[in-house]
Amino acid sequence: MFISKEWLESYVDINEPVNVLAERITRTGIEVDDIVDYTKEIKNLVVGYVQSKAPHPDADKLNICLVDIGEAEPVQIVCGAPNVDAGQTVIVATVGGRLPGGIKIKRAKLRGERSEGMICSLQEIGVPSNLVPKKFEDGIYVFSSEVTPGTDAMTALYLNDQVMEFDLTPNRADALSMIGTAYETAALYNVSMKKPETNSNEISEQTSDEISVNIQNKDKVAYYSARVVNGLTIAPSPEWMQMRLIKAGIRPINNVVDISNYVLLEYGQPLHMFDKDQIGSSQIEVRQAHTDEKMTTLDDQERTLKDSDIVITNGTNPIAIAGVMGGDFSEVTESTTNVVIEGAIFDPVSIRHTSRRLNLRSEASSRFEKGIATEFVDEAVDRACYLLQTYAGGSVTQGRVAEGDLGQFVTPIEISIDKVNTTVGFELSAEEIEAIFVQLGFGTTRNEDILTVMVPSRRKDITIKEDLIEEIARMYGYDEIPSTLPVFEEVTHGALTDRQGKSRVVKATLEGAGLSQAINYSLVDKQRAKDFALQERATIDLLMPMSEAHATLRQSLIPHLIDAVSYNVARKNNNVRLYELGRVFFSNGESELPDEVEYLSGILTGDYTVNAWQGKKEEVDFFVVKGIVDRIAEKLDIQFDYESGEIDGLHPGRTAMVKLNDEIIGFVGELHPQVEKENDLKRTYVFELNYEKLMAVSVGYINYQPIPRFPGVSRDIALVINRTIPSAKLVKVIENHGGEILQKAEVFDVYEGEHIAEDEKSIAIRLAYLDTQQTLTDDKVNAVHEDILAALQAEGATIR
Repeated sequence: MFISKEWLESYVDINEPVNVLAERITRTGIEVDDIVDYTKEIKNLVVGYVQSKAPHPDADKLNICLVDIGEAEPVQIVCGAPNVDAGQTVIVATVGGRLPGGIKIKRAKLRGERSEGMICSLQEIGVPSNLVPKKFEDGIYVFSSEVTPGTDAMTALYLNDQVMEFDLTPNRADALSMIGTAYETAALYNVSMKKPETNSNEISEQTSDEISVNIQNKDKVAYYSARVVNGLTIAPSPEWMQMRLIKAGIRPINNVVDISNYVLLEYGQPLHMFDKDQIGSSQIEVRQAHTDEKMTTLDDQERTLKDSDIVITNGTNPIAIAGVMGGDFSEVTESTTNVVIEGAIFDPVSIRHTSRRLNLRSEASSRFEKGIATEFVDEAVDRACYLLQTYAGGSVTQGRVAEGDLGQFVTPIEISIDKVNTTVGFELSAEEIEAIFVQLGFGTTRNEDILTVMVPSRRKDITIKEDLIEEIARMYGYDEIPSTLPVFEEVTHGALTDRQGKSRVVKATLEGAGLSQAINYSLVDKQRAKDFALQERATIDLLMPMSEAHATLRQSLIPHLIDAVSYNVARKNNNVRLYELGRVFFSNGESELPDEVEYLSGILTGDYTVNAWQGKKEEVDFFVVKGIVDRIAEKLDIQFDYESGEIDGLHPGRTAMVKLNDEIIGFVGELHPQVEKENDLKRTYVFELNYEKLMAVSVGYINYQPIPRFPGVSRDIALVINRTIPSAKLVKVIENHGGEILQKAEVFDVYEGEHIAEDEKSIAIRLAYLDTQQTLTDDKVNAVHEDILAALQAEGATIR
C-alpha cells in the first residue's frame, strides 16, 4: 500500500517530516518498507503557459514555442512533443534546473534556434510510464485547470510530496485504506481525524424505482446494496485526484472510473460501477455461477466459471464476477451517462479461490480476501455519489436498494486492568488504559476493574483480550516496557552439555570421513513408513496431509536418504556420502503421545576415495561403512559388537546388526539389489544407529598409560571352523583366555574354497602379546597361547 503524506494530511494534521512519521509508524507495528520522494533531484520546475507555437524552420518534428513562465518576458523553448500547442498550461524546467537522472537544463541551440528551458512530460519528472494518463503517454503533460504561470510545478501537480510504502502483514487490512491509516496516525499523535464529505443533494426520483436487488446465496453474500447516479458527463478527473491515484500506483482513466478507484483507496471498500443503460434489465441478482457458465471480463478474456464463483447478474446473464472483475458489456465508457454503484460484502474465501483460479489479482480482490470493514460499506458508496455529483455533474437518486445485513459495526471485548499490567509489565491506571482505547477510536465503558471495549469492524485483527493488550503495548510504546532479568532456579556457566559435546564429536567424525549432513522431512508416504525399522510398532498418520508423499511420520531415516542419493545420482553426482541426525516416531495408541527417538543414519555410494594423480580409486564397500561406525564408537569410548542379520530392504548376506552391551541398536549393510534397481543406484551401503542408546552410555575420564618399555611378540593362528560361527565369537574366546599379556586379537584373513569343506571356513588371526612390567619369556607366552588354543578347540575349531 502506497500512502501519500499529502493525501494523509487531508484527514490528519501532521507536523512531522516524513522520515519521523515513517519511523513512528514502523515502531508501532506497520513496517514502512520505502519512502518515495517525488521532489528528489528536481530543481526549478515551474508552470508555464504556451502563448504561441510555430514550426521550426529546419526540423519537421520540432516547434518553437513562446512560453510565459511568470517572468517579465516570455521565453523561447524548442519542443518536439507532438501534442504541444498554443493555449496550453504545461510543466517547464527552466535554465539552471535539474530533472531526475542528473539531467541539467542549460541554454542551447537546436538546429540554430535558441531554447531556454524544456517543456516536460510526466515521465521526465519521475512519474512511471505505466501510470501516466494515456492521453499524455507520448507527449507533454497539459494541465486541465488554469494555473498561474511561474507557480511551482511540483506543488501544482500535488507532487511536492513523499509516499510511504507499507509492507503490510495480512492481519492489518485496515491499513489498506487512507481512512484506516488516518485512524492509525491520529491515534499515534493523539489528534482528531477529519472524515471526507459524503452527503449528496439527492433528486426526487427514488433509487428503488430504477433498480432492484436480490441475493440468492446469502451464505456467500451477506450484504449487497446499490445506488444510482444519472446524467453524468465523462471527462478527465481533477488534477488532485489524478495525482493521488498516480502516487498510489493507479493510472487515471476518466472521472467516473477514477472516482471508483479513489474511493477504493480512501475507504478500502471496493466498488463497482455498472453502465445502467447496458445492464440489460432493471434487476440485479447475486448468485453462484452455473458450472461451465461463460462470460467476457473487462480485459476481453472469456472466462469459464465454476459453481463456487459468485456472480452479479441482470437476472439472467452474468455482468460481473463478484469482487474480482466486471463484464465487458456493462463497463463504463465514454458514452456512459447513468451508473449503478455497487457496495457489497462477499465471502473472503470464495473471492480468494476465484481470483487465484482465474489469475485475476486486483486491488479489489486483495481487500475482499482479507475482509472489509462493514462500517464503511454504505459510507463508501455515499462518498462515490458525492464525488460523481461534484466532479461528473451527476444527479443522485434518493436512498439505496439493499438486501442482506451489514451486521454489527463493533465487537465488545471485556478486559481487566490487572490482566493488562501483569501481561505486559506496565503499571497503568484504568484512566490511562481507557485513554489509549479512546485514542484508537474504540468506544469504552468501565465497571470498576473491568473495561468493555467496542472494537470497530475496520480492526478485524482484534478478536480477543490479548489483541487489546497488544494495542496498549503498541500505543504506549514497546520501548517503555520495563526491562527485567529472567529468574533462574539454577544458574550454569553456559558450557555444552554432555550430549551436545558428544554430538559435536560425532558430527566432526562423520564430516571428517567425508560425509555431508542431510536434513529431511519427518514425513514419508505410508507405504515406506516402516521400511528399515528396527522395531515393529504402529505408525502415526496425519489427519490432513499436504500430499500422499508426506502423510506418515517416519520410523527410519533411510528412505529419505535413499531419495537424496537417487536425486544426486540422477544429476551425474555419482559419489555421494550423506548422514542425518534426526527423529523417528513410534505410536503408543490414539490416546497416548508417541515415542520420539533420535537416530543417526548414513548412506554411501560410488567411490570413497579418488586419487586422480595416482590413478587410484577405492569404491565404497561394507567394510568402509563398518569402519565409519567403529570410528564413532571409538570417539565415544564405547565398544560395538556385530552379528549377521536380516532387515527388509537390505542384502541378506551383507547385513550386520550392531550391538551395544548385548542389545541391538542398529545395523550396517548394503541395500538389496531390488531396492538399488528401483532407485537407479549402483552398490549402496547404509548404517542406522539408535542415537539415544549411544548417548545413554556414561563415559568416564580418560586414563592415560605410559608407552611400554618392553618389546612384545605376535603369533598367528589359522583355524578351520563351521561357516555359521562368526569370527567375532572366536575373537571373544581369545580375549577371555588371553590373560594380562594379550593386547589384541585381529582377524586378517578368511578363506572359503578349495581344500576346505563346503560347510567350513579358514580364519587367520594375529595375536599380539605384551607384558608392561617385564620382558616376555617364551614359557609365559606359550602357556597363555596353549590355553587359548585349547579354548578354541573346545568351540569346535581345528588348528591348521
